[in-house]
Amino acid sequence: MDCTCCVSPKRRRLLGTMAALAGGLASGASGQAAAATPTAVAGSARKVRSIDVHAHYYPESYCELVGSEGHQFGGKFTCDASSFSFQTPAGGLGPLPLKFINIDARLADMDASGVDMQALSLSVPMAYWADRAFNAKLATTWNAAASKVHLQYPSRFVVLATLPMLNPHDAIDELERSAELPGVRGVYMGTNINNRDLDDPLFEPVFARIEQLGLPVFLHPQQTVGGARLNDFYLSNLLGNPFDTAIAGSHLILGGVMDRHPALSVTLPHAGGALPILMGRIDAGWTVRPETRRLAQKPSSYLRRFNYDTVSHSGPVLDFLIQNVGVDRLVLGSDYCFDMGYEQPVTFLDRLELPTDQKNMVLRGNASQLLKI
Repeated sequence: MDCTCCVSPKRRRLLGTMAALAGGLASGASGQAAAATPTAVAGSARKVRSIDVHAHYYPESYCELVGSEGHQFGGKFTCDASSFSFQTPAGGLGPLPLKFINIDARLADMDASGVDMQALSLSVPMAYWADRAFNAKLATTWNAAASKVHLQYPSRFVVLATLPMLNPHDAIDELERSAELPGVRGVYMGTNINNRDLDDPLFEPVFARIEQLGLPVFLHPQQTVGGARLNDFYLSNLLGNPFDTAIAGSHLILGGVMDRHPALSVTLPHAGGALPILMGRIDAGWTVRPETRRLAQKPSSYLRRFNYDTVSHSGPVLDFLIQNVGVDRLVLGSDYCFDMGYEQPVTFLDRLELPTDQKNMVLRGNASQLLKI
C-alpha cells in the first residue's frame, strides 16, 4: 500500500492525522477546540448550536483497509503529505484534503464556520464494491472508527452508520450491531446500491428493520447517471448528483417504499436535487400513465415525507422548498469538505432572510429531532 502519511508515525505527528483516535497524539489544542464555542467570525452571538447533517469522514482504519485488503477487489488508496485518493470499481475520489481524516483540522474548520456538531458519514466509495465478507468488514470498520470519534468529542460529533447493503442479512446484522454503538443516530446509504435502485426487493427487509429501529436514513449520490455524456465539465457531479437524488426519491415514492414503511424517515441531499422542481411533471405523469398509478395519492403529496439539506448553492431554491414543502423539513448541510460544498454553511442561511425561529429550526431544531439530540 502506498499510504506513508497513514502508516508513518513521524508524518502522522506532523500532519496530526487522526489525532483524535490515536490516543497519545491528541494535543491540548485539540481538547480546547472540542470544548470551544464557535469563533466570533462564525457569529458568537448565536444562541442555537448548529448541526450539520451532511459531513463526510474517512477514518484512517477505513483508508488502510481499502488500500490493503481491498486491493484484491480493485481498491486502491494513496496518500502524500497534503492529500489522499481512492479508486475502486464503484468509482474514485481525489486528491482530497487530509482534513477529511484529521479530526483536529476538522474541529478548527467547524469552529471557524459556526458548526457546533457534525453527523459523520461515509461517501464514495461506500461498502458496495467488493465481495460479501469484505463489504461487511468495510462497514464495521468505518462504523467503529466513527463511533470512537463521537466518544472522544460527544458534543461535536454523532454518526450515520454505513451498511453492506448488497446482502440484506449482513446489512441487518450490521444495522443492529451499529445501532448499539455510542453516537450512532441514523443510517447513510447511496442513492443507488451498485446500480440497484432503492425500491429493489433486495433492500425491503433492510428498510423494514430500519423503520422498526426508528433510525432516519440519509442518502448521498454515488455511481450517478449519465455515463460518458457527463464526463466533461464535471457534469457527473454538477448534474449527475442532483439527478441521481431525484431518481432515488422517485423510486422510493413510485416503487411504494414510502407507502410500505410509513414511519421511515429519509433525508435527500443537495436540497432534494432535481426532485422538488420536477414534481409537477411527475404528478402529471401520475394522472395519465398506468405505470405510476400504484400510488393512492399523487406523488407530490410525498414531498413532506422527506427532509432536505441546505446544500443547494441557491437561495431561491431553498425559498422554493420552504414555500412548497415547509421550513420544518430543511436541515443544515455543508458537504464537508468537498469543493462543491459550503465553507460557511451557517452564513449561507442569511440569504434566506428567515425569521429567527425558522432559522433556528434549520440550524438545529429539525436535525435535533431527526437525530434525537
